[in-house]
Amino acid sequence: MLAKAQAILFETFPPAEQGLAQAVFGVGVIAGPAIGPTLGGFLVDGLGWRWIFFVNIPFGIVAVAMSFMFLPKDKDKSETQSQSVDWFGIGFLIIAIGCLQTLLEEGEKEDWFSSGFITTLAIASIIGLGLFIWYELKIAHPAVDLRVLRHRSLAAGSVLSAVVGMGLYGTLFAVPIFAQSVLHFTATQTGLLLAPGALASAIVMVLLGKLSSKIDARFLIAMGAVGSSGVMFQLAAITPQTGTDDLFWPLVWRGAFTVLMFLPLSLAVLGPLPKQDVSAGSGFYNLTRQLGGSIGIALLTTLLDRRQTFHRAILLAKLSPYDPETNQRLDLLNGALQSQGMDAATAQQQALALLSQTVDTQAAVLSYADCFRAVGIGFLCSLPLLLFLGKGGAGAKAPVGH
Repeated sequence: MLAKAQAILFETFPPAEQGLAQAVFGVGVIAGPAIGPTLGGFLVDGLGWRWIFFVNIPFGIVAVAMSFMFLPKDKDKSETQSQSVDWFGIGFLIIAIGCLQTLLEEGEKEDWFSSGFITTLAIASIIGLGLFIWYELKIAHPAVDLRVLRHRSLAAGSVLSAVVGMGLYGTLFAVPIFAQSVLHFTATQTGLLLAPGALASAIVMVLLGKLSSKIDARFLIAMGAVGSSGVMFQLAAITPQTGTDDLFWPLVWRGAFTVLMFLPLSLAVLGPLPKQDVSAGSGFYNLTRQLGGSIGIALLTTLLDRRQTFHRAILLAKLSPYDPETNQRLDLLNGALQSQGMDAATAQQQALALLSQTVDTQAAVLSYADCFRAVGIGFLCSLPLLLFLGKGGAGAKAPVGH
């Protein structure tokens, strides 16, 4: 739906208005994932978690009605009947991506390749990907035209698009979980935490729509990547005492810098493509961003689990019955609990439990910091790909992919 919507914009608006049209469209693309948690927080706390699904029904009805009212009619069947749907290509893609996604999400839980289930998924994903590439290069009208990767701007830009997807969706995944599991925010508080970033994204997207045709797109992308990386390193300074005020500006800047990558990146990637390849290039470009987001969330989940186990082991190694500071901390906790009326044995057990909980919290904070650093490093490592992109800027034809 996303690629088709952008193609309609490309065919409807004249070249001079494409930048602004795509920017307005991008407001929804960027702000939507950030507004979603805010609305979801209110729905979960007020009505129940099922309403995060039910709320899509009225919007879906409105979208269908507006499609019939405002979109141009389809071509006559006689004009399109020669191009059948590439069901085999779609099927192979589902196998490859579906198995890969499940592998990444369940791998940590199943102890990776020691599990026959995970091994089977890996084999199926590789076979599905191989068959998908072979079949898409074989037929005349593939579901995903891989031939457009001969354009270096699209090949490099698609990798950048995946990195942007990982950074955008990965951060939106990690911050709410940190806020709820470590800071003990409610769903509503977590949603409100992300709202200013969504507003910043929308504002910058509209402003950028008027400026993107006048500035080298690669410069804007570089500024967005470096700025986003800086925000990730700033978020990596979190502590158990981090609050809303500490997260406000980093999340606002994250929303602004992410936009500096989205619209200029589509200009630089799709601008140099011949007109006949723009539609196919847009489809592949969108696929890599969505895939990058999905894989990014799965990878960050795995990294989070592994680093939390690692940090907990390191912290526990420093706690010893022979360590004066450990004994002092236990004595303080024990005394405080006994002063509340607990007997000595129960107070000792509770003191040990509280100490273990403190270790778990510290390990969690350190693991979230590692995840933010990983995303920041990913943005910096992607910068050399800018050398393969087009300039975009003045005179570049407007693309159809955000």
